[in-house]
Amino acid sequence: MTSAAPDPTASSEPVPADELPKSWEPQSVEAELYQRWVDAGYFTADPKSDKPGYSIVLPPPNVTGSLHMGHALDHTLMDILCRRKRMQGFEVLWLPGMDHAGIATQMVVEKQLDAEGGSRRDMGREAFIERVWKWKAESGGSIMEQMRRIGDGVDWSRERFTLDDGLSRAVHTIFKNLYDAGLIYRAERLVNWSPVLQTAISDIEVKHEEVDGELISLRYGSLNDDEPHVIVATTRVETMLGDTAVAVHPEDERYQHLIGTTLLHPITERQIPIVADDYVDPSFGSGAVKITSAHDPNDFEIGLRHNLPMPTIMDERARIAGTGTEFDGMDRFEARTKIRERLAREGRVVAEKRPYVHSVGHSERSGEVIEPRLSKQWWVKVETLAAMAGDAVRNGDTVIHPKSLEPRWFAWVDDMHDWCISRQLWWGHRIPIWYGPEGEVVCVGPDESAPDGYVQDPDVLDTWFSSGLWPFSTMGWPDKTDELDKFYPTSVLVTGYDILFFWVARMMMFGRFVAEDSASNPAGGDSALGKVPFHDVFLHGLVRDEFGRKMSKSKGNGIDPLDWVDRFGADALRFTLARGANPGADLPVGEDLAKAARSFATKLFNATRFALMNGAISGEVPPVDELTDADRWILDRLEQVRNDVDAAFERYEFGKACEALYHFTWDEFCDWYIELAKVQFSDEKTAQNTRIVVGTVLDTLLRVLHPVIPFVTETLWTKLTGKESVVIADWPTGLSVPGDTVASRRIADFQHLVTEIRRFRSDQGLRPNQKVPVRIVGLDAADLATLEPYLLNLARLTSAEPDFTSSAAIEVRTSLTTLQVEVDTSGTVDIEAEKRRLAKDLAAAEKELTTTSAKLGNEAFLAKAPDHVVDKIKQRQQIAHEEVKRIGDRLAALGAQ
Repeated sequence: MTSAAPDPTASSEPVPADELPKSWEPQSVEAELYQRWVDAGYFTADPKSDKPGYSIVLPPPNVTGSLHMGHALDHTLMDILCRRKRMQGFEVLWLPGMDHAGIATQMVVEKQLDAEGGSRRDMGREAFIERVWKWKAESGGSIMEQMRRIGDGVDWSRERFTLDDGLSRAVHTIFKNLYDAGLIYRAERLVNWSPVLQTAISDIEVKHEEVDGELISLRYGSLNDDEPHVIVATTRVETMLGDTAVAVHPEDERYQHLIGTTLLHPITERQIPIVADDYVDPSFGSGAVKITSAHDPNDFEIGLRHNLPMPTIMDERARIAGTGTEFDGMDRFEARTKIRERLAREGRVVAEKRPYVHSVGHSERSGEVIEPRLSKQWWVKVETLAAMAGDAVRNGDTVIHPKSLEPRWFAWVDDMHDWCISRQLWWGHRIPIWYGPEGEVVCVGPDESAPDGYVQDPDVLDTWFSSGLWPFSTMGWPDKTDELDKFYPTSVLVTGYDILFFWVARMMMFGRFVAEDSASNPAGGDSALGKVPFHDVFLHGLVRDEFGRKMSKSKGNGIDPLDWVDRFGADALRFTLARGANPGADLPVGEDLAKAARSFATKLFNATRFALMNGAISGEVPPVDELTDADRWILDRLEQVRNDVDAAFERYEFGKACEALYHFTWDEFCDWYIELAKVQFSDEKTAQNTRIVVGTVLDTLLRVLHPVIPFVTETLWTKLTGKESVVIADWPTGLSVPGDTVASRRIADFQHLVTEIRRFRSDQGLRPNQKVPVRIVGLDAADLATLEPYLLNLARLTSAEPDFTSSAAIEVRTSLTTLQVEVDTSGTVDIEAEKRRLAKDLAAAEKELTTTSAKLGNEAFLAKAPDHVVDKIKQRQQIAHEEVKRIGDRLAALGAQ
């Protein structure tokens, strides 16, 4: 083992009590500490450093965004990794930046223009884009300031924006390289269309909501039962204007005689075919479905298989158009009502179900119902790229944590559809395709110019296209740079499992492409840029409220992380989130957890302040034979916990690491060792060694805790050691003190003995500070005689006098023997007052037992409540049951006195 003792130049003088405030007030120090770290350059990465490189790129938040709990979790975990690696001797780059967020940003400025009575089309494209840049300069990026509030140790000197010049050059470069490789093409396909924004949008920008709709069953063909007809059901009656067929299952005997024939459409009076397709479920409804090829994803695929026409029946605003019916010009929902009324009058509505609850896609940004629509767009051919992304994980070049999410990764990349990358917006990377006067099409690279007379495509690229380049475009690609040499591929990507496909897969595809494509690789060769954009992918879960529900504005259960920073401090926010974070698992959080985290920081602060007031110093640990059992035990436990925490961090098990640190700090160091140290401080023989042990434990503990709670640890560690900053301190690697199983056994027995005596005192109604005489038989046999002074202090006891007579006794089993603890409580308890106190406690315990039993007996509650809520109530019920018995037994005993 190597020694973890700090540099001997550190201060060894006791810190005066007035150098630390009497209480921990994080709001008074956090901003100043953070700015000092930035000014000192602790977070600035040096690509020419001899240290091994470690890098993370911040998932770029939207320029319009503000910090929410999901961001706070992401950022906390990344900061923990970076701070720890920095302390371990790595050259760390945590690169920040923002996404231009095409739709969200354009909407913000368009709303401003609307309030002023104007529009972007009135302004024109160039003037509108200038207006957006102005807004970005004045109001965008507030999230970057919020990141400072929670302590993000990012390299601010390298902050990037997906529309800055360097990243724009990267976007145009890879577009051209993909285009030249035949992987980008233009085609008419079905897309998610936003009638409000009048653009195609990505799947991630569509949120599905349960709505009360209607299911209408319609009769196609003849109204005469003796003539050919079928019944179909639909929730979107208006789309029937674009019907091109009716489909049935090829083995459905009911329709065998109709397959290949045609039926008269109820409104358009066209003859539409009846086709056989395996997609149709013969057991659902009538077993026949209408096919609207240009307005439904499944119908589109059927249309392709059967070579059906694909008429678009709605314009960009989702108004009926081009059908030649009286419904042209109507909004789609108005048309839905009018068509249903007409069909009802004609006797073609055979059944109606209202409300019919079903899932409907809505635009996440503008809120309206999304319209599947056939549209001419630009696409990326993903088959080859997706295969490379899948192989990267299969081959172990990139490792997904937790491994249990690998099947989800393969399910997506192995069955990925071509990617629509064009958007009908003005704010964004304009597609570098130019059209000539004779229909020529050229793709113009970043260092090229379009021929005279050519016109650029009006569309812009999907925001995910530019963010897919983020790991390497931010480091200077397509040029060869020191940053790429040092920090690419990045070490780990930290993100939520919910965007594994939308963002992670795109980065993997582009990263693999630039590694394999000679035109994309500035250094040439097969692997100059590395095979993958990141070695590890750590996927955490979603932050949920304390009842396990997804946070949302509609539920009113969202939590503003900055509110917690204001009320409890940044460390409390960070510790709450990290303590609940483990690979792939969602984490419920509530105010009680934040308060507990704030109490933890306060406990650490108070313990350190007490230690400093008693002269604690961090130095070379004395020889083992000069240490007490308590000293050897706490140093042994410290080493075990340090090892456990290191292993957990390496596995991205942040929750396990924080739990281990929490319980060691609070339960073992503060509640036990500090109390034992109080006895040792009062003895000249042990005082100096105790100061060193306390200081050494705190030195190690504060360093290991620093990545999680940086502000309080910085405040305390610098006072303890006299050094510059814990940010640049060495990560502890081990103590040169061997483990001591005998000391550990003695302390474990001692803790058990003290706990049992304290429980006995409580049952006897003794006041906490009330000392009573005791005689303990068997201390020598238990090998605990040397710990008797500690026992008297911690259990509030005095040694028995010669005339001692016990009034009560308990037996305590230790690892070596059974001790007889005899106590004299005569005259120390007011029996009537104790009975009244216990009766009050019994009533409270019985009420709690009744309440919890009622909840657990309520089947409706059990059916709806999350498992962790039910488990918590069961625990409360068990505790109440035990309290009722304990207090009842005590009252019975007092009644006999």
